[in-house]
Amino acid sequence: MNPAPHSTATSHLAQVFAQYPLEVVAADGVWLTGHDGRRVLDLYGGHAVAALGYGHPRWIAALEQQARSVLFQTNAVPMEVRERAATRLVNFAGLGLDQVFFINSGAEANENALRLAFKLTGRSEAVALEQGWHGRTAAAGAITWGAQEKWYGFPRTPFDVRWVSRSDIDAACAGITASTACVVVEPVQGVGGAFDIGSAMAQALRQRCDAVGALLIFDEVQSGMGRVGQPFGANLYGVEPDMLTTAKALGAGFPVSALLYGDRVRPAVKLEGLGTTFGGGPMACAIVEAVVDIIESEQLLANVRTVSDYIRASCQVGPVTGFQGAGFLLGLRTACPAKQLQAFLLSRNILTGTSGDAHVLRLLPPFTLRHEHVDLLRTALAEFSA
Repeated sequence: MNPAPHSTATSHLAQVFAQYPLEVVAADGVWLTGHDGRRVLDLYGGHAVAALGYGHPRWIAALEQQARSVLFQTNAVPMEVRERAATRLVNFAGLGLDQVFFINSGAEANENALRLAFKLTGRSEAVALEQGWHGRTAAAGAITWGAQEKWYGFPRTPFDVRWVSRSDIDAACAGITASTACVVVEPVQGVGGAFDIGSAMAQALRQRCDAVGALLIFDEVQSGMGRVGQPFGANLYGVEPDMLTTAKALGAGFPVSALLYGDRVRPAVKLEGLGTTFGGGPMACAIVEAVVDIIESEQLLANVRTVSDYIRASCQVGPVTGFQGAGFLLGLRTACPAKQLQAFLLSRNILTGTSGDAHVLRLLPPFTLRHEHVDLLRTALAEFSA
């Protein structure tokens, strides 16, 4: 395995990310090309971003056409492309959440959802699930598991946080009280190990929030936009949250996020109550419209379900002892440390991810992945020797 050519000692980039020994210079479909011409199968999708793979002609065409027309304009100026994108996203979701606020990142979407929850309820506490990840900003970081000990950095959190179990339904519901403004949940946790909280837990949280007057927020930054084989985890569980946040696959490579909400939250949203400079920019909205259209017209939700089932049926070989998660937010449970298997697979030209669970290898591939690509993974897994 040839190392990337650039030395971190001479780089002007802040050294805050551990680097893979692979410098990507080109990409197409589900394949990455290194500086040395090496071709690598991408089963990680840039942290779940590259939902359509690389170089999709309709994605590129949408961006180019909008850039040539109007590349940017303030939200104070009405634009049809913004209205179309919001309508397309609401219809794709198929939930009762019919209002969309476009912003830039998943953390920013979560910040706004939290702010609305506190404003609407007048309460001071948020409930979050153990092992959850919601972002690195002040409010989102406050409800991110382990942030306080590792990197949070702010002298205090902006509100009280109560952590509850992600697997014990009774214990989780007991932690939701009349002081709770909101409960923030990843339906399928990403960094937490592709952990599926399950329909029973999701339903119970919905019922408990209703009982105490708290708001239920689904953080679908990683699980949303088809990654679990349905539009969102909310659809997978048959649960309608009060707010839903999404990003990553929403732009499939272009920075954009969205907060969706419905009738219960609408009273908290007043004129100039939410704001953004770049959120809802015309190029971002053109991409959202194109991404939804591509997912629907190319039947990519069905492909995610079919190929995910094939991974489960064929890849319990070598060090893989089982699976968790849903769709293409899939965790491979490993007998060896996941980082060890990740390094081995990269030596076999397959890029994967790890997680907060030392024995879960995380797969977040493009929705265009095919059976023949899974066969390459299975072959490599069978060759592994600890």
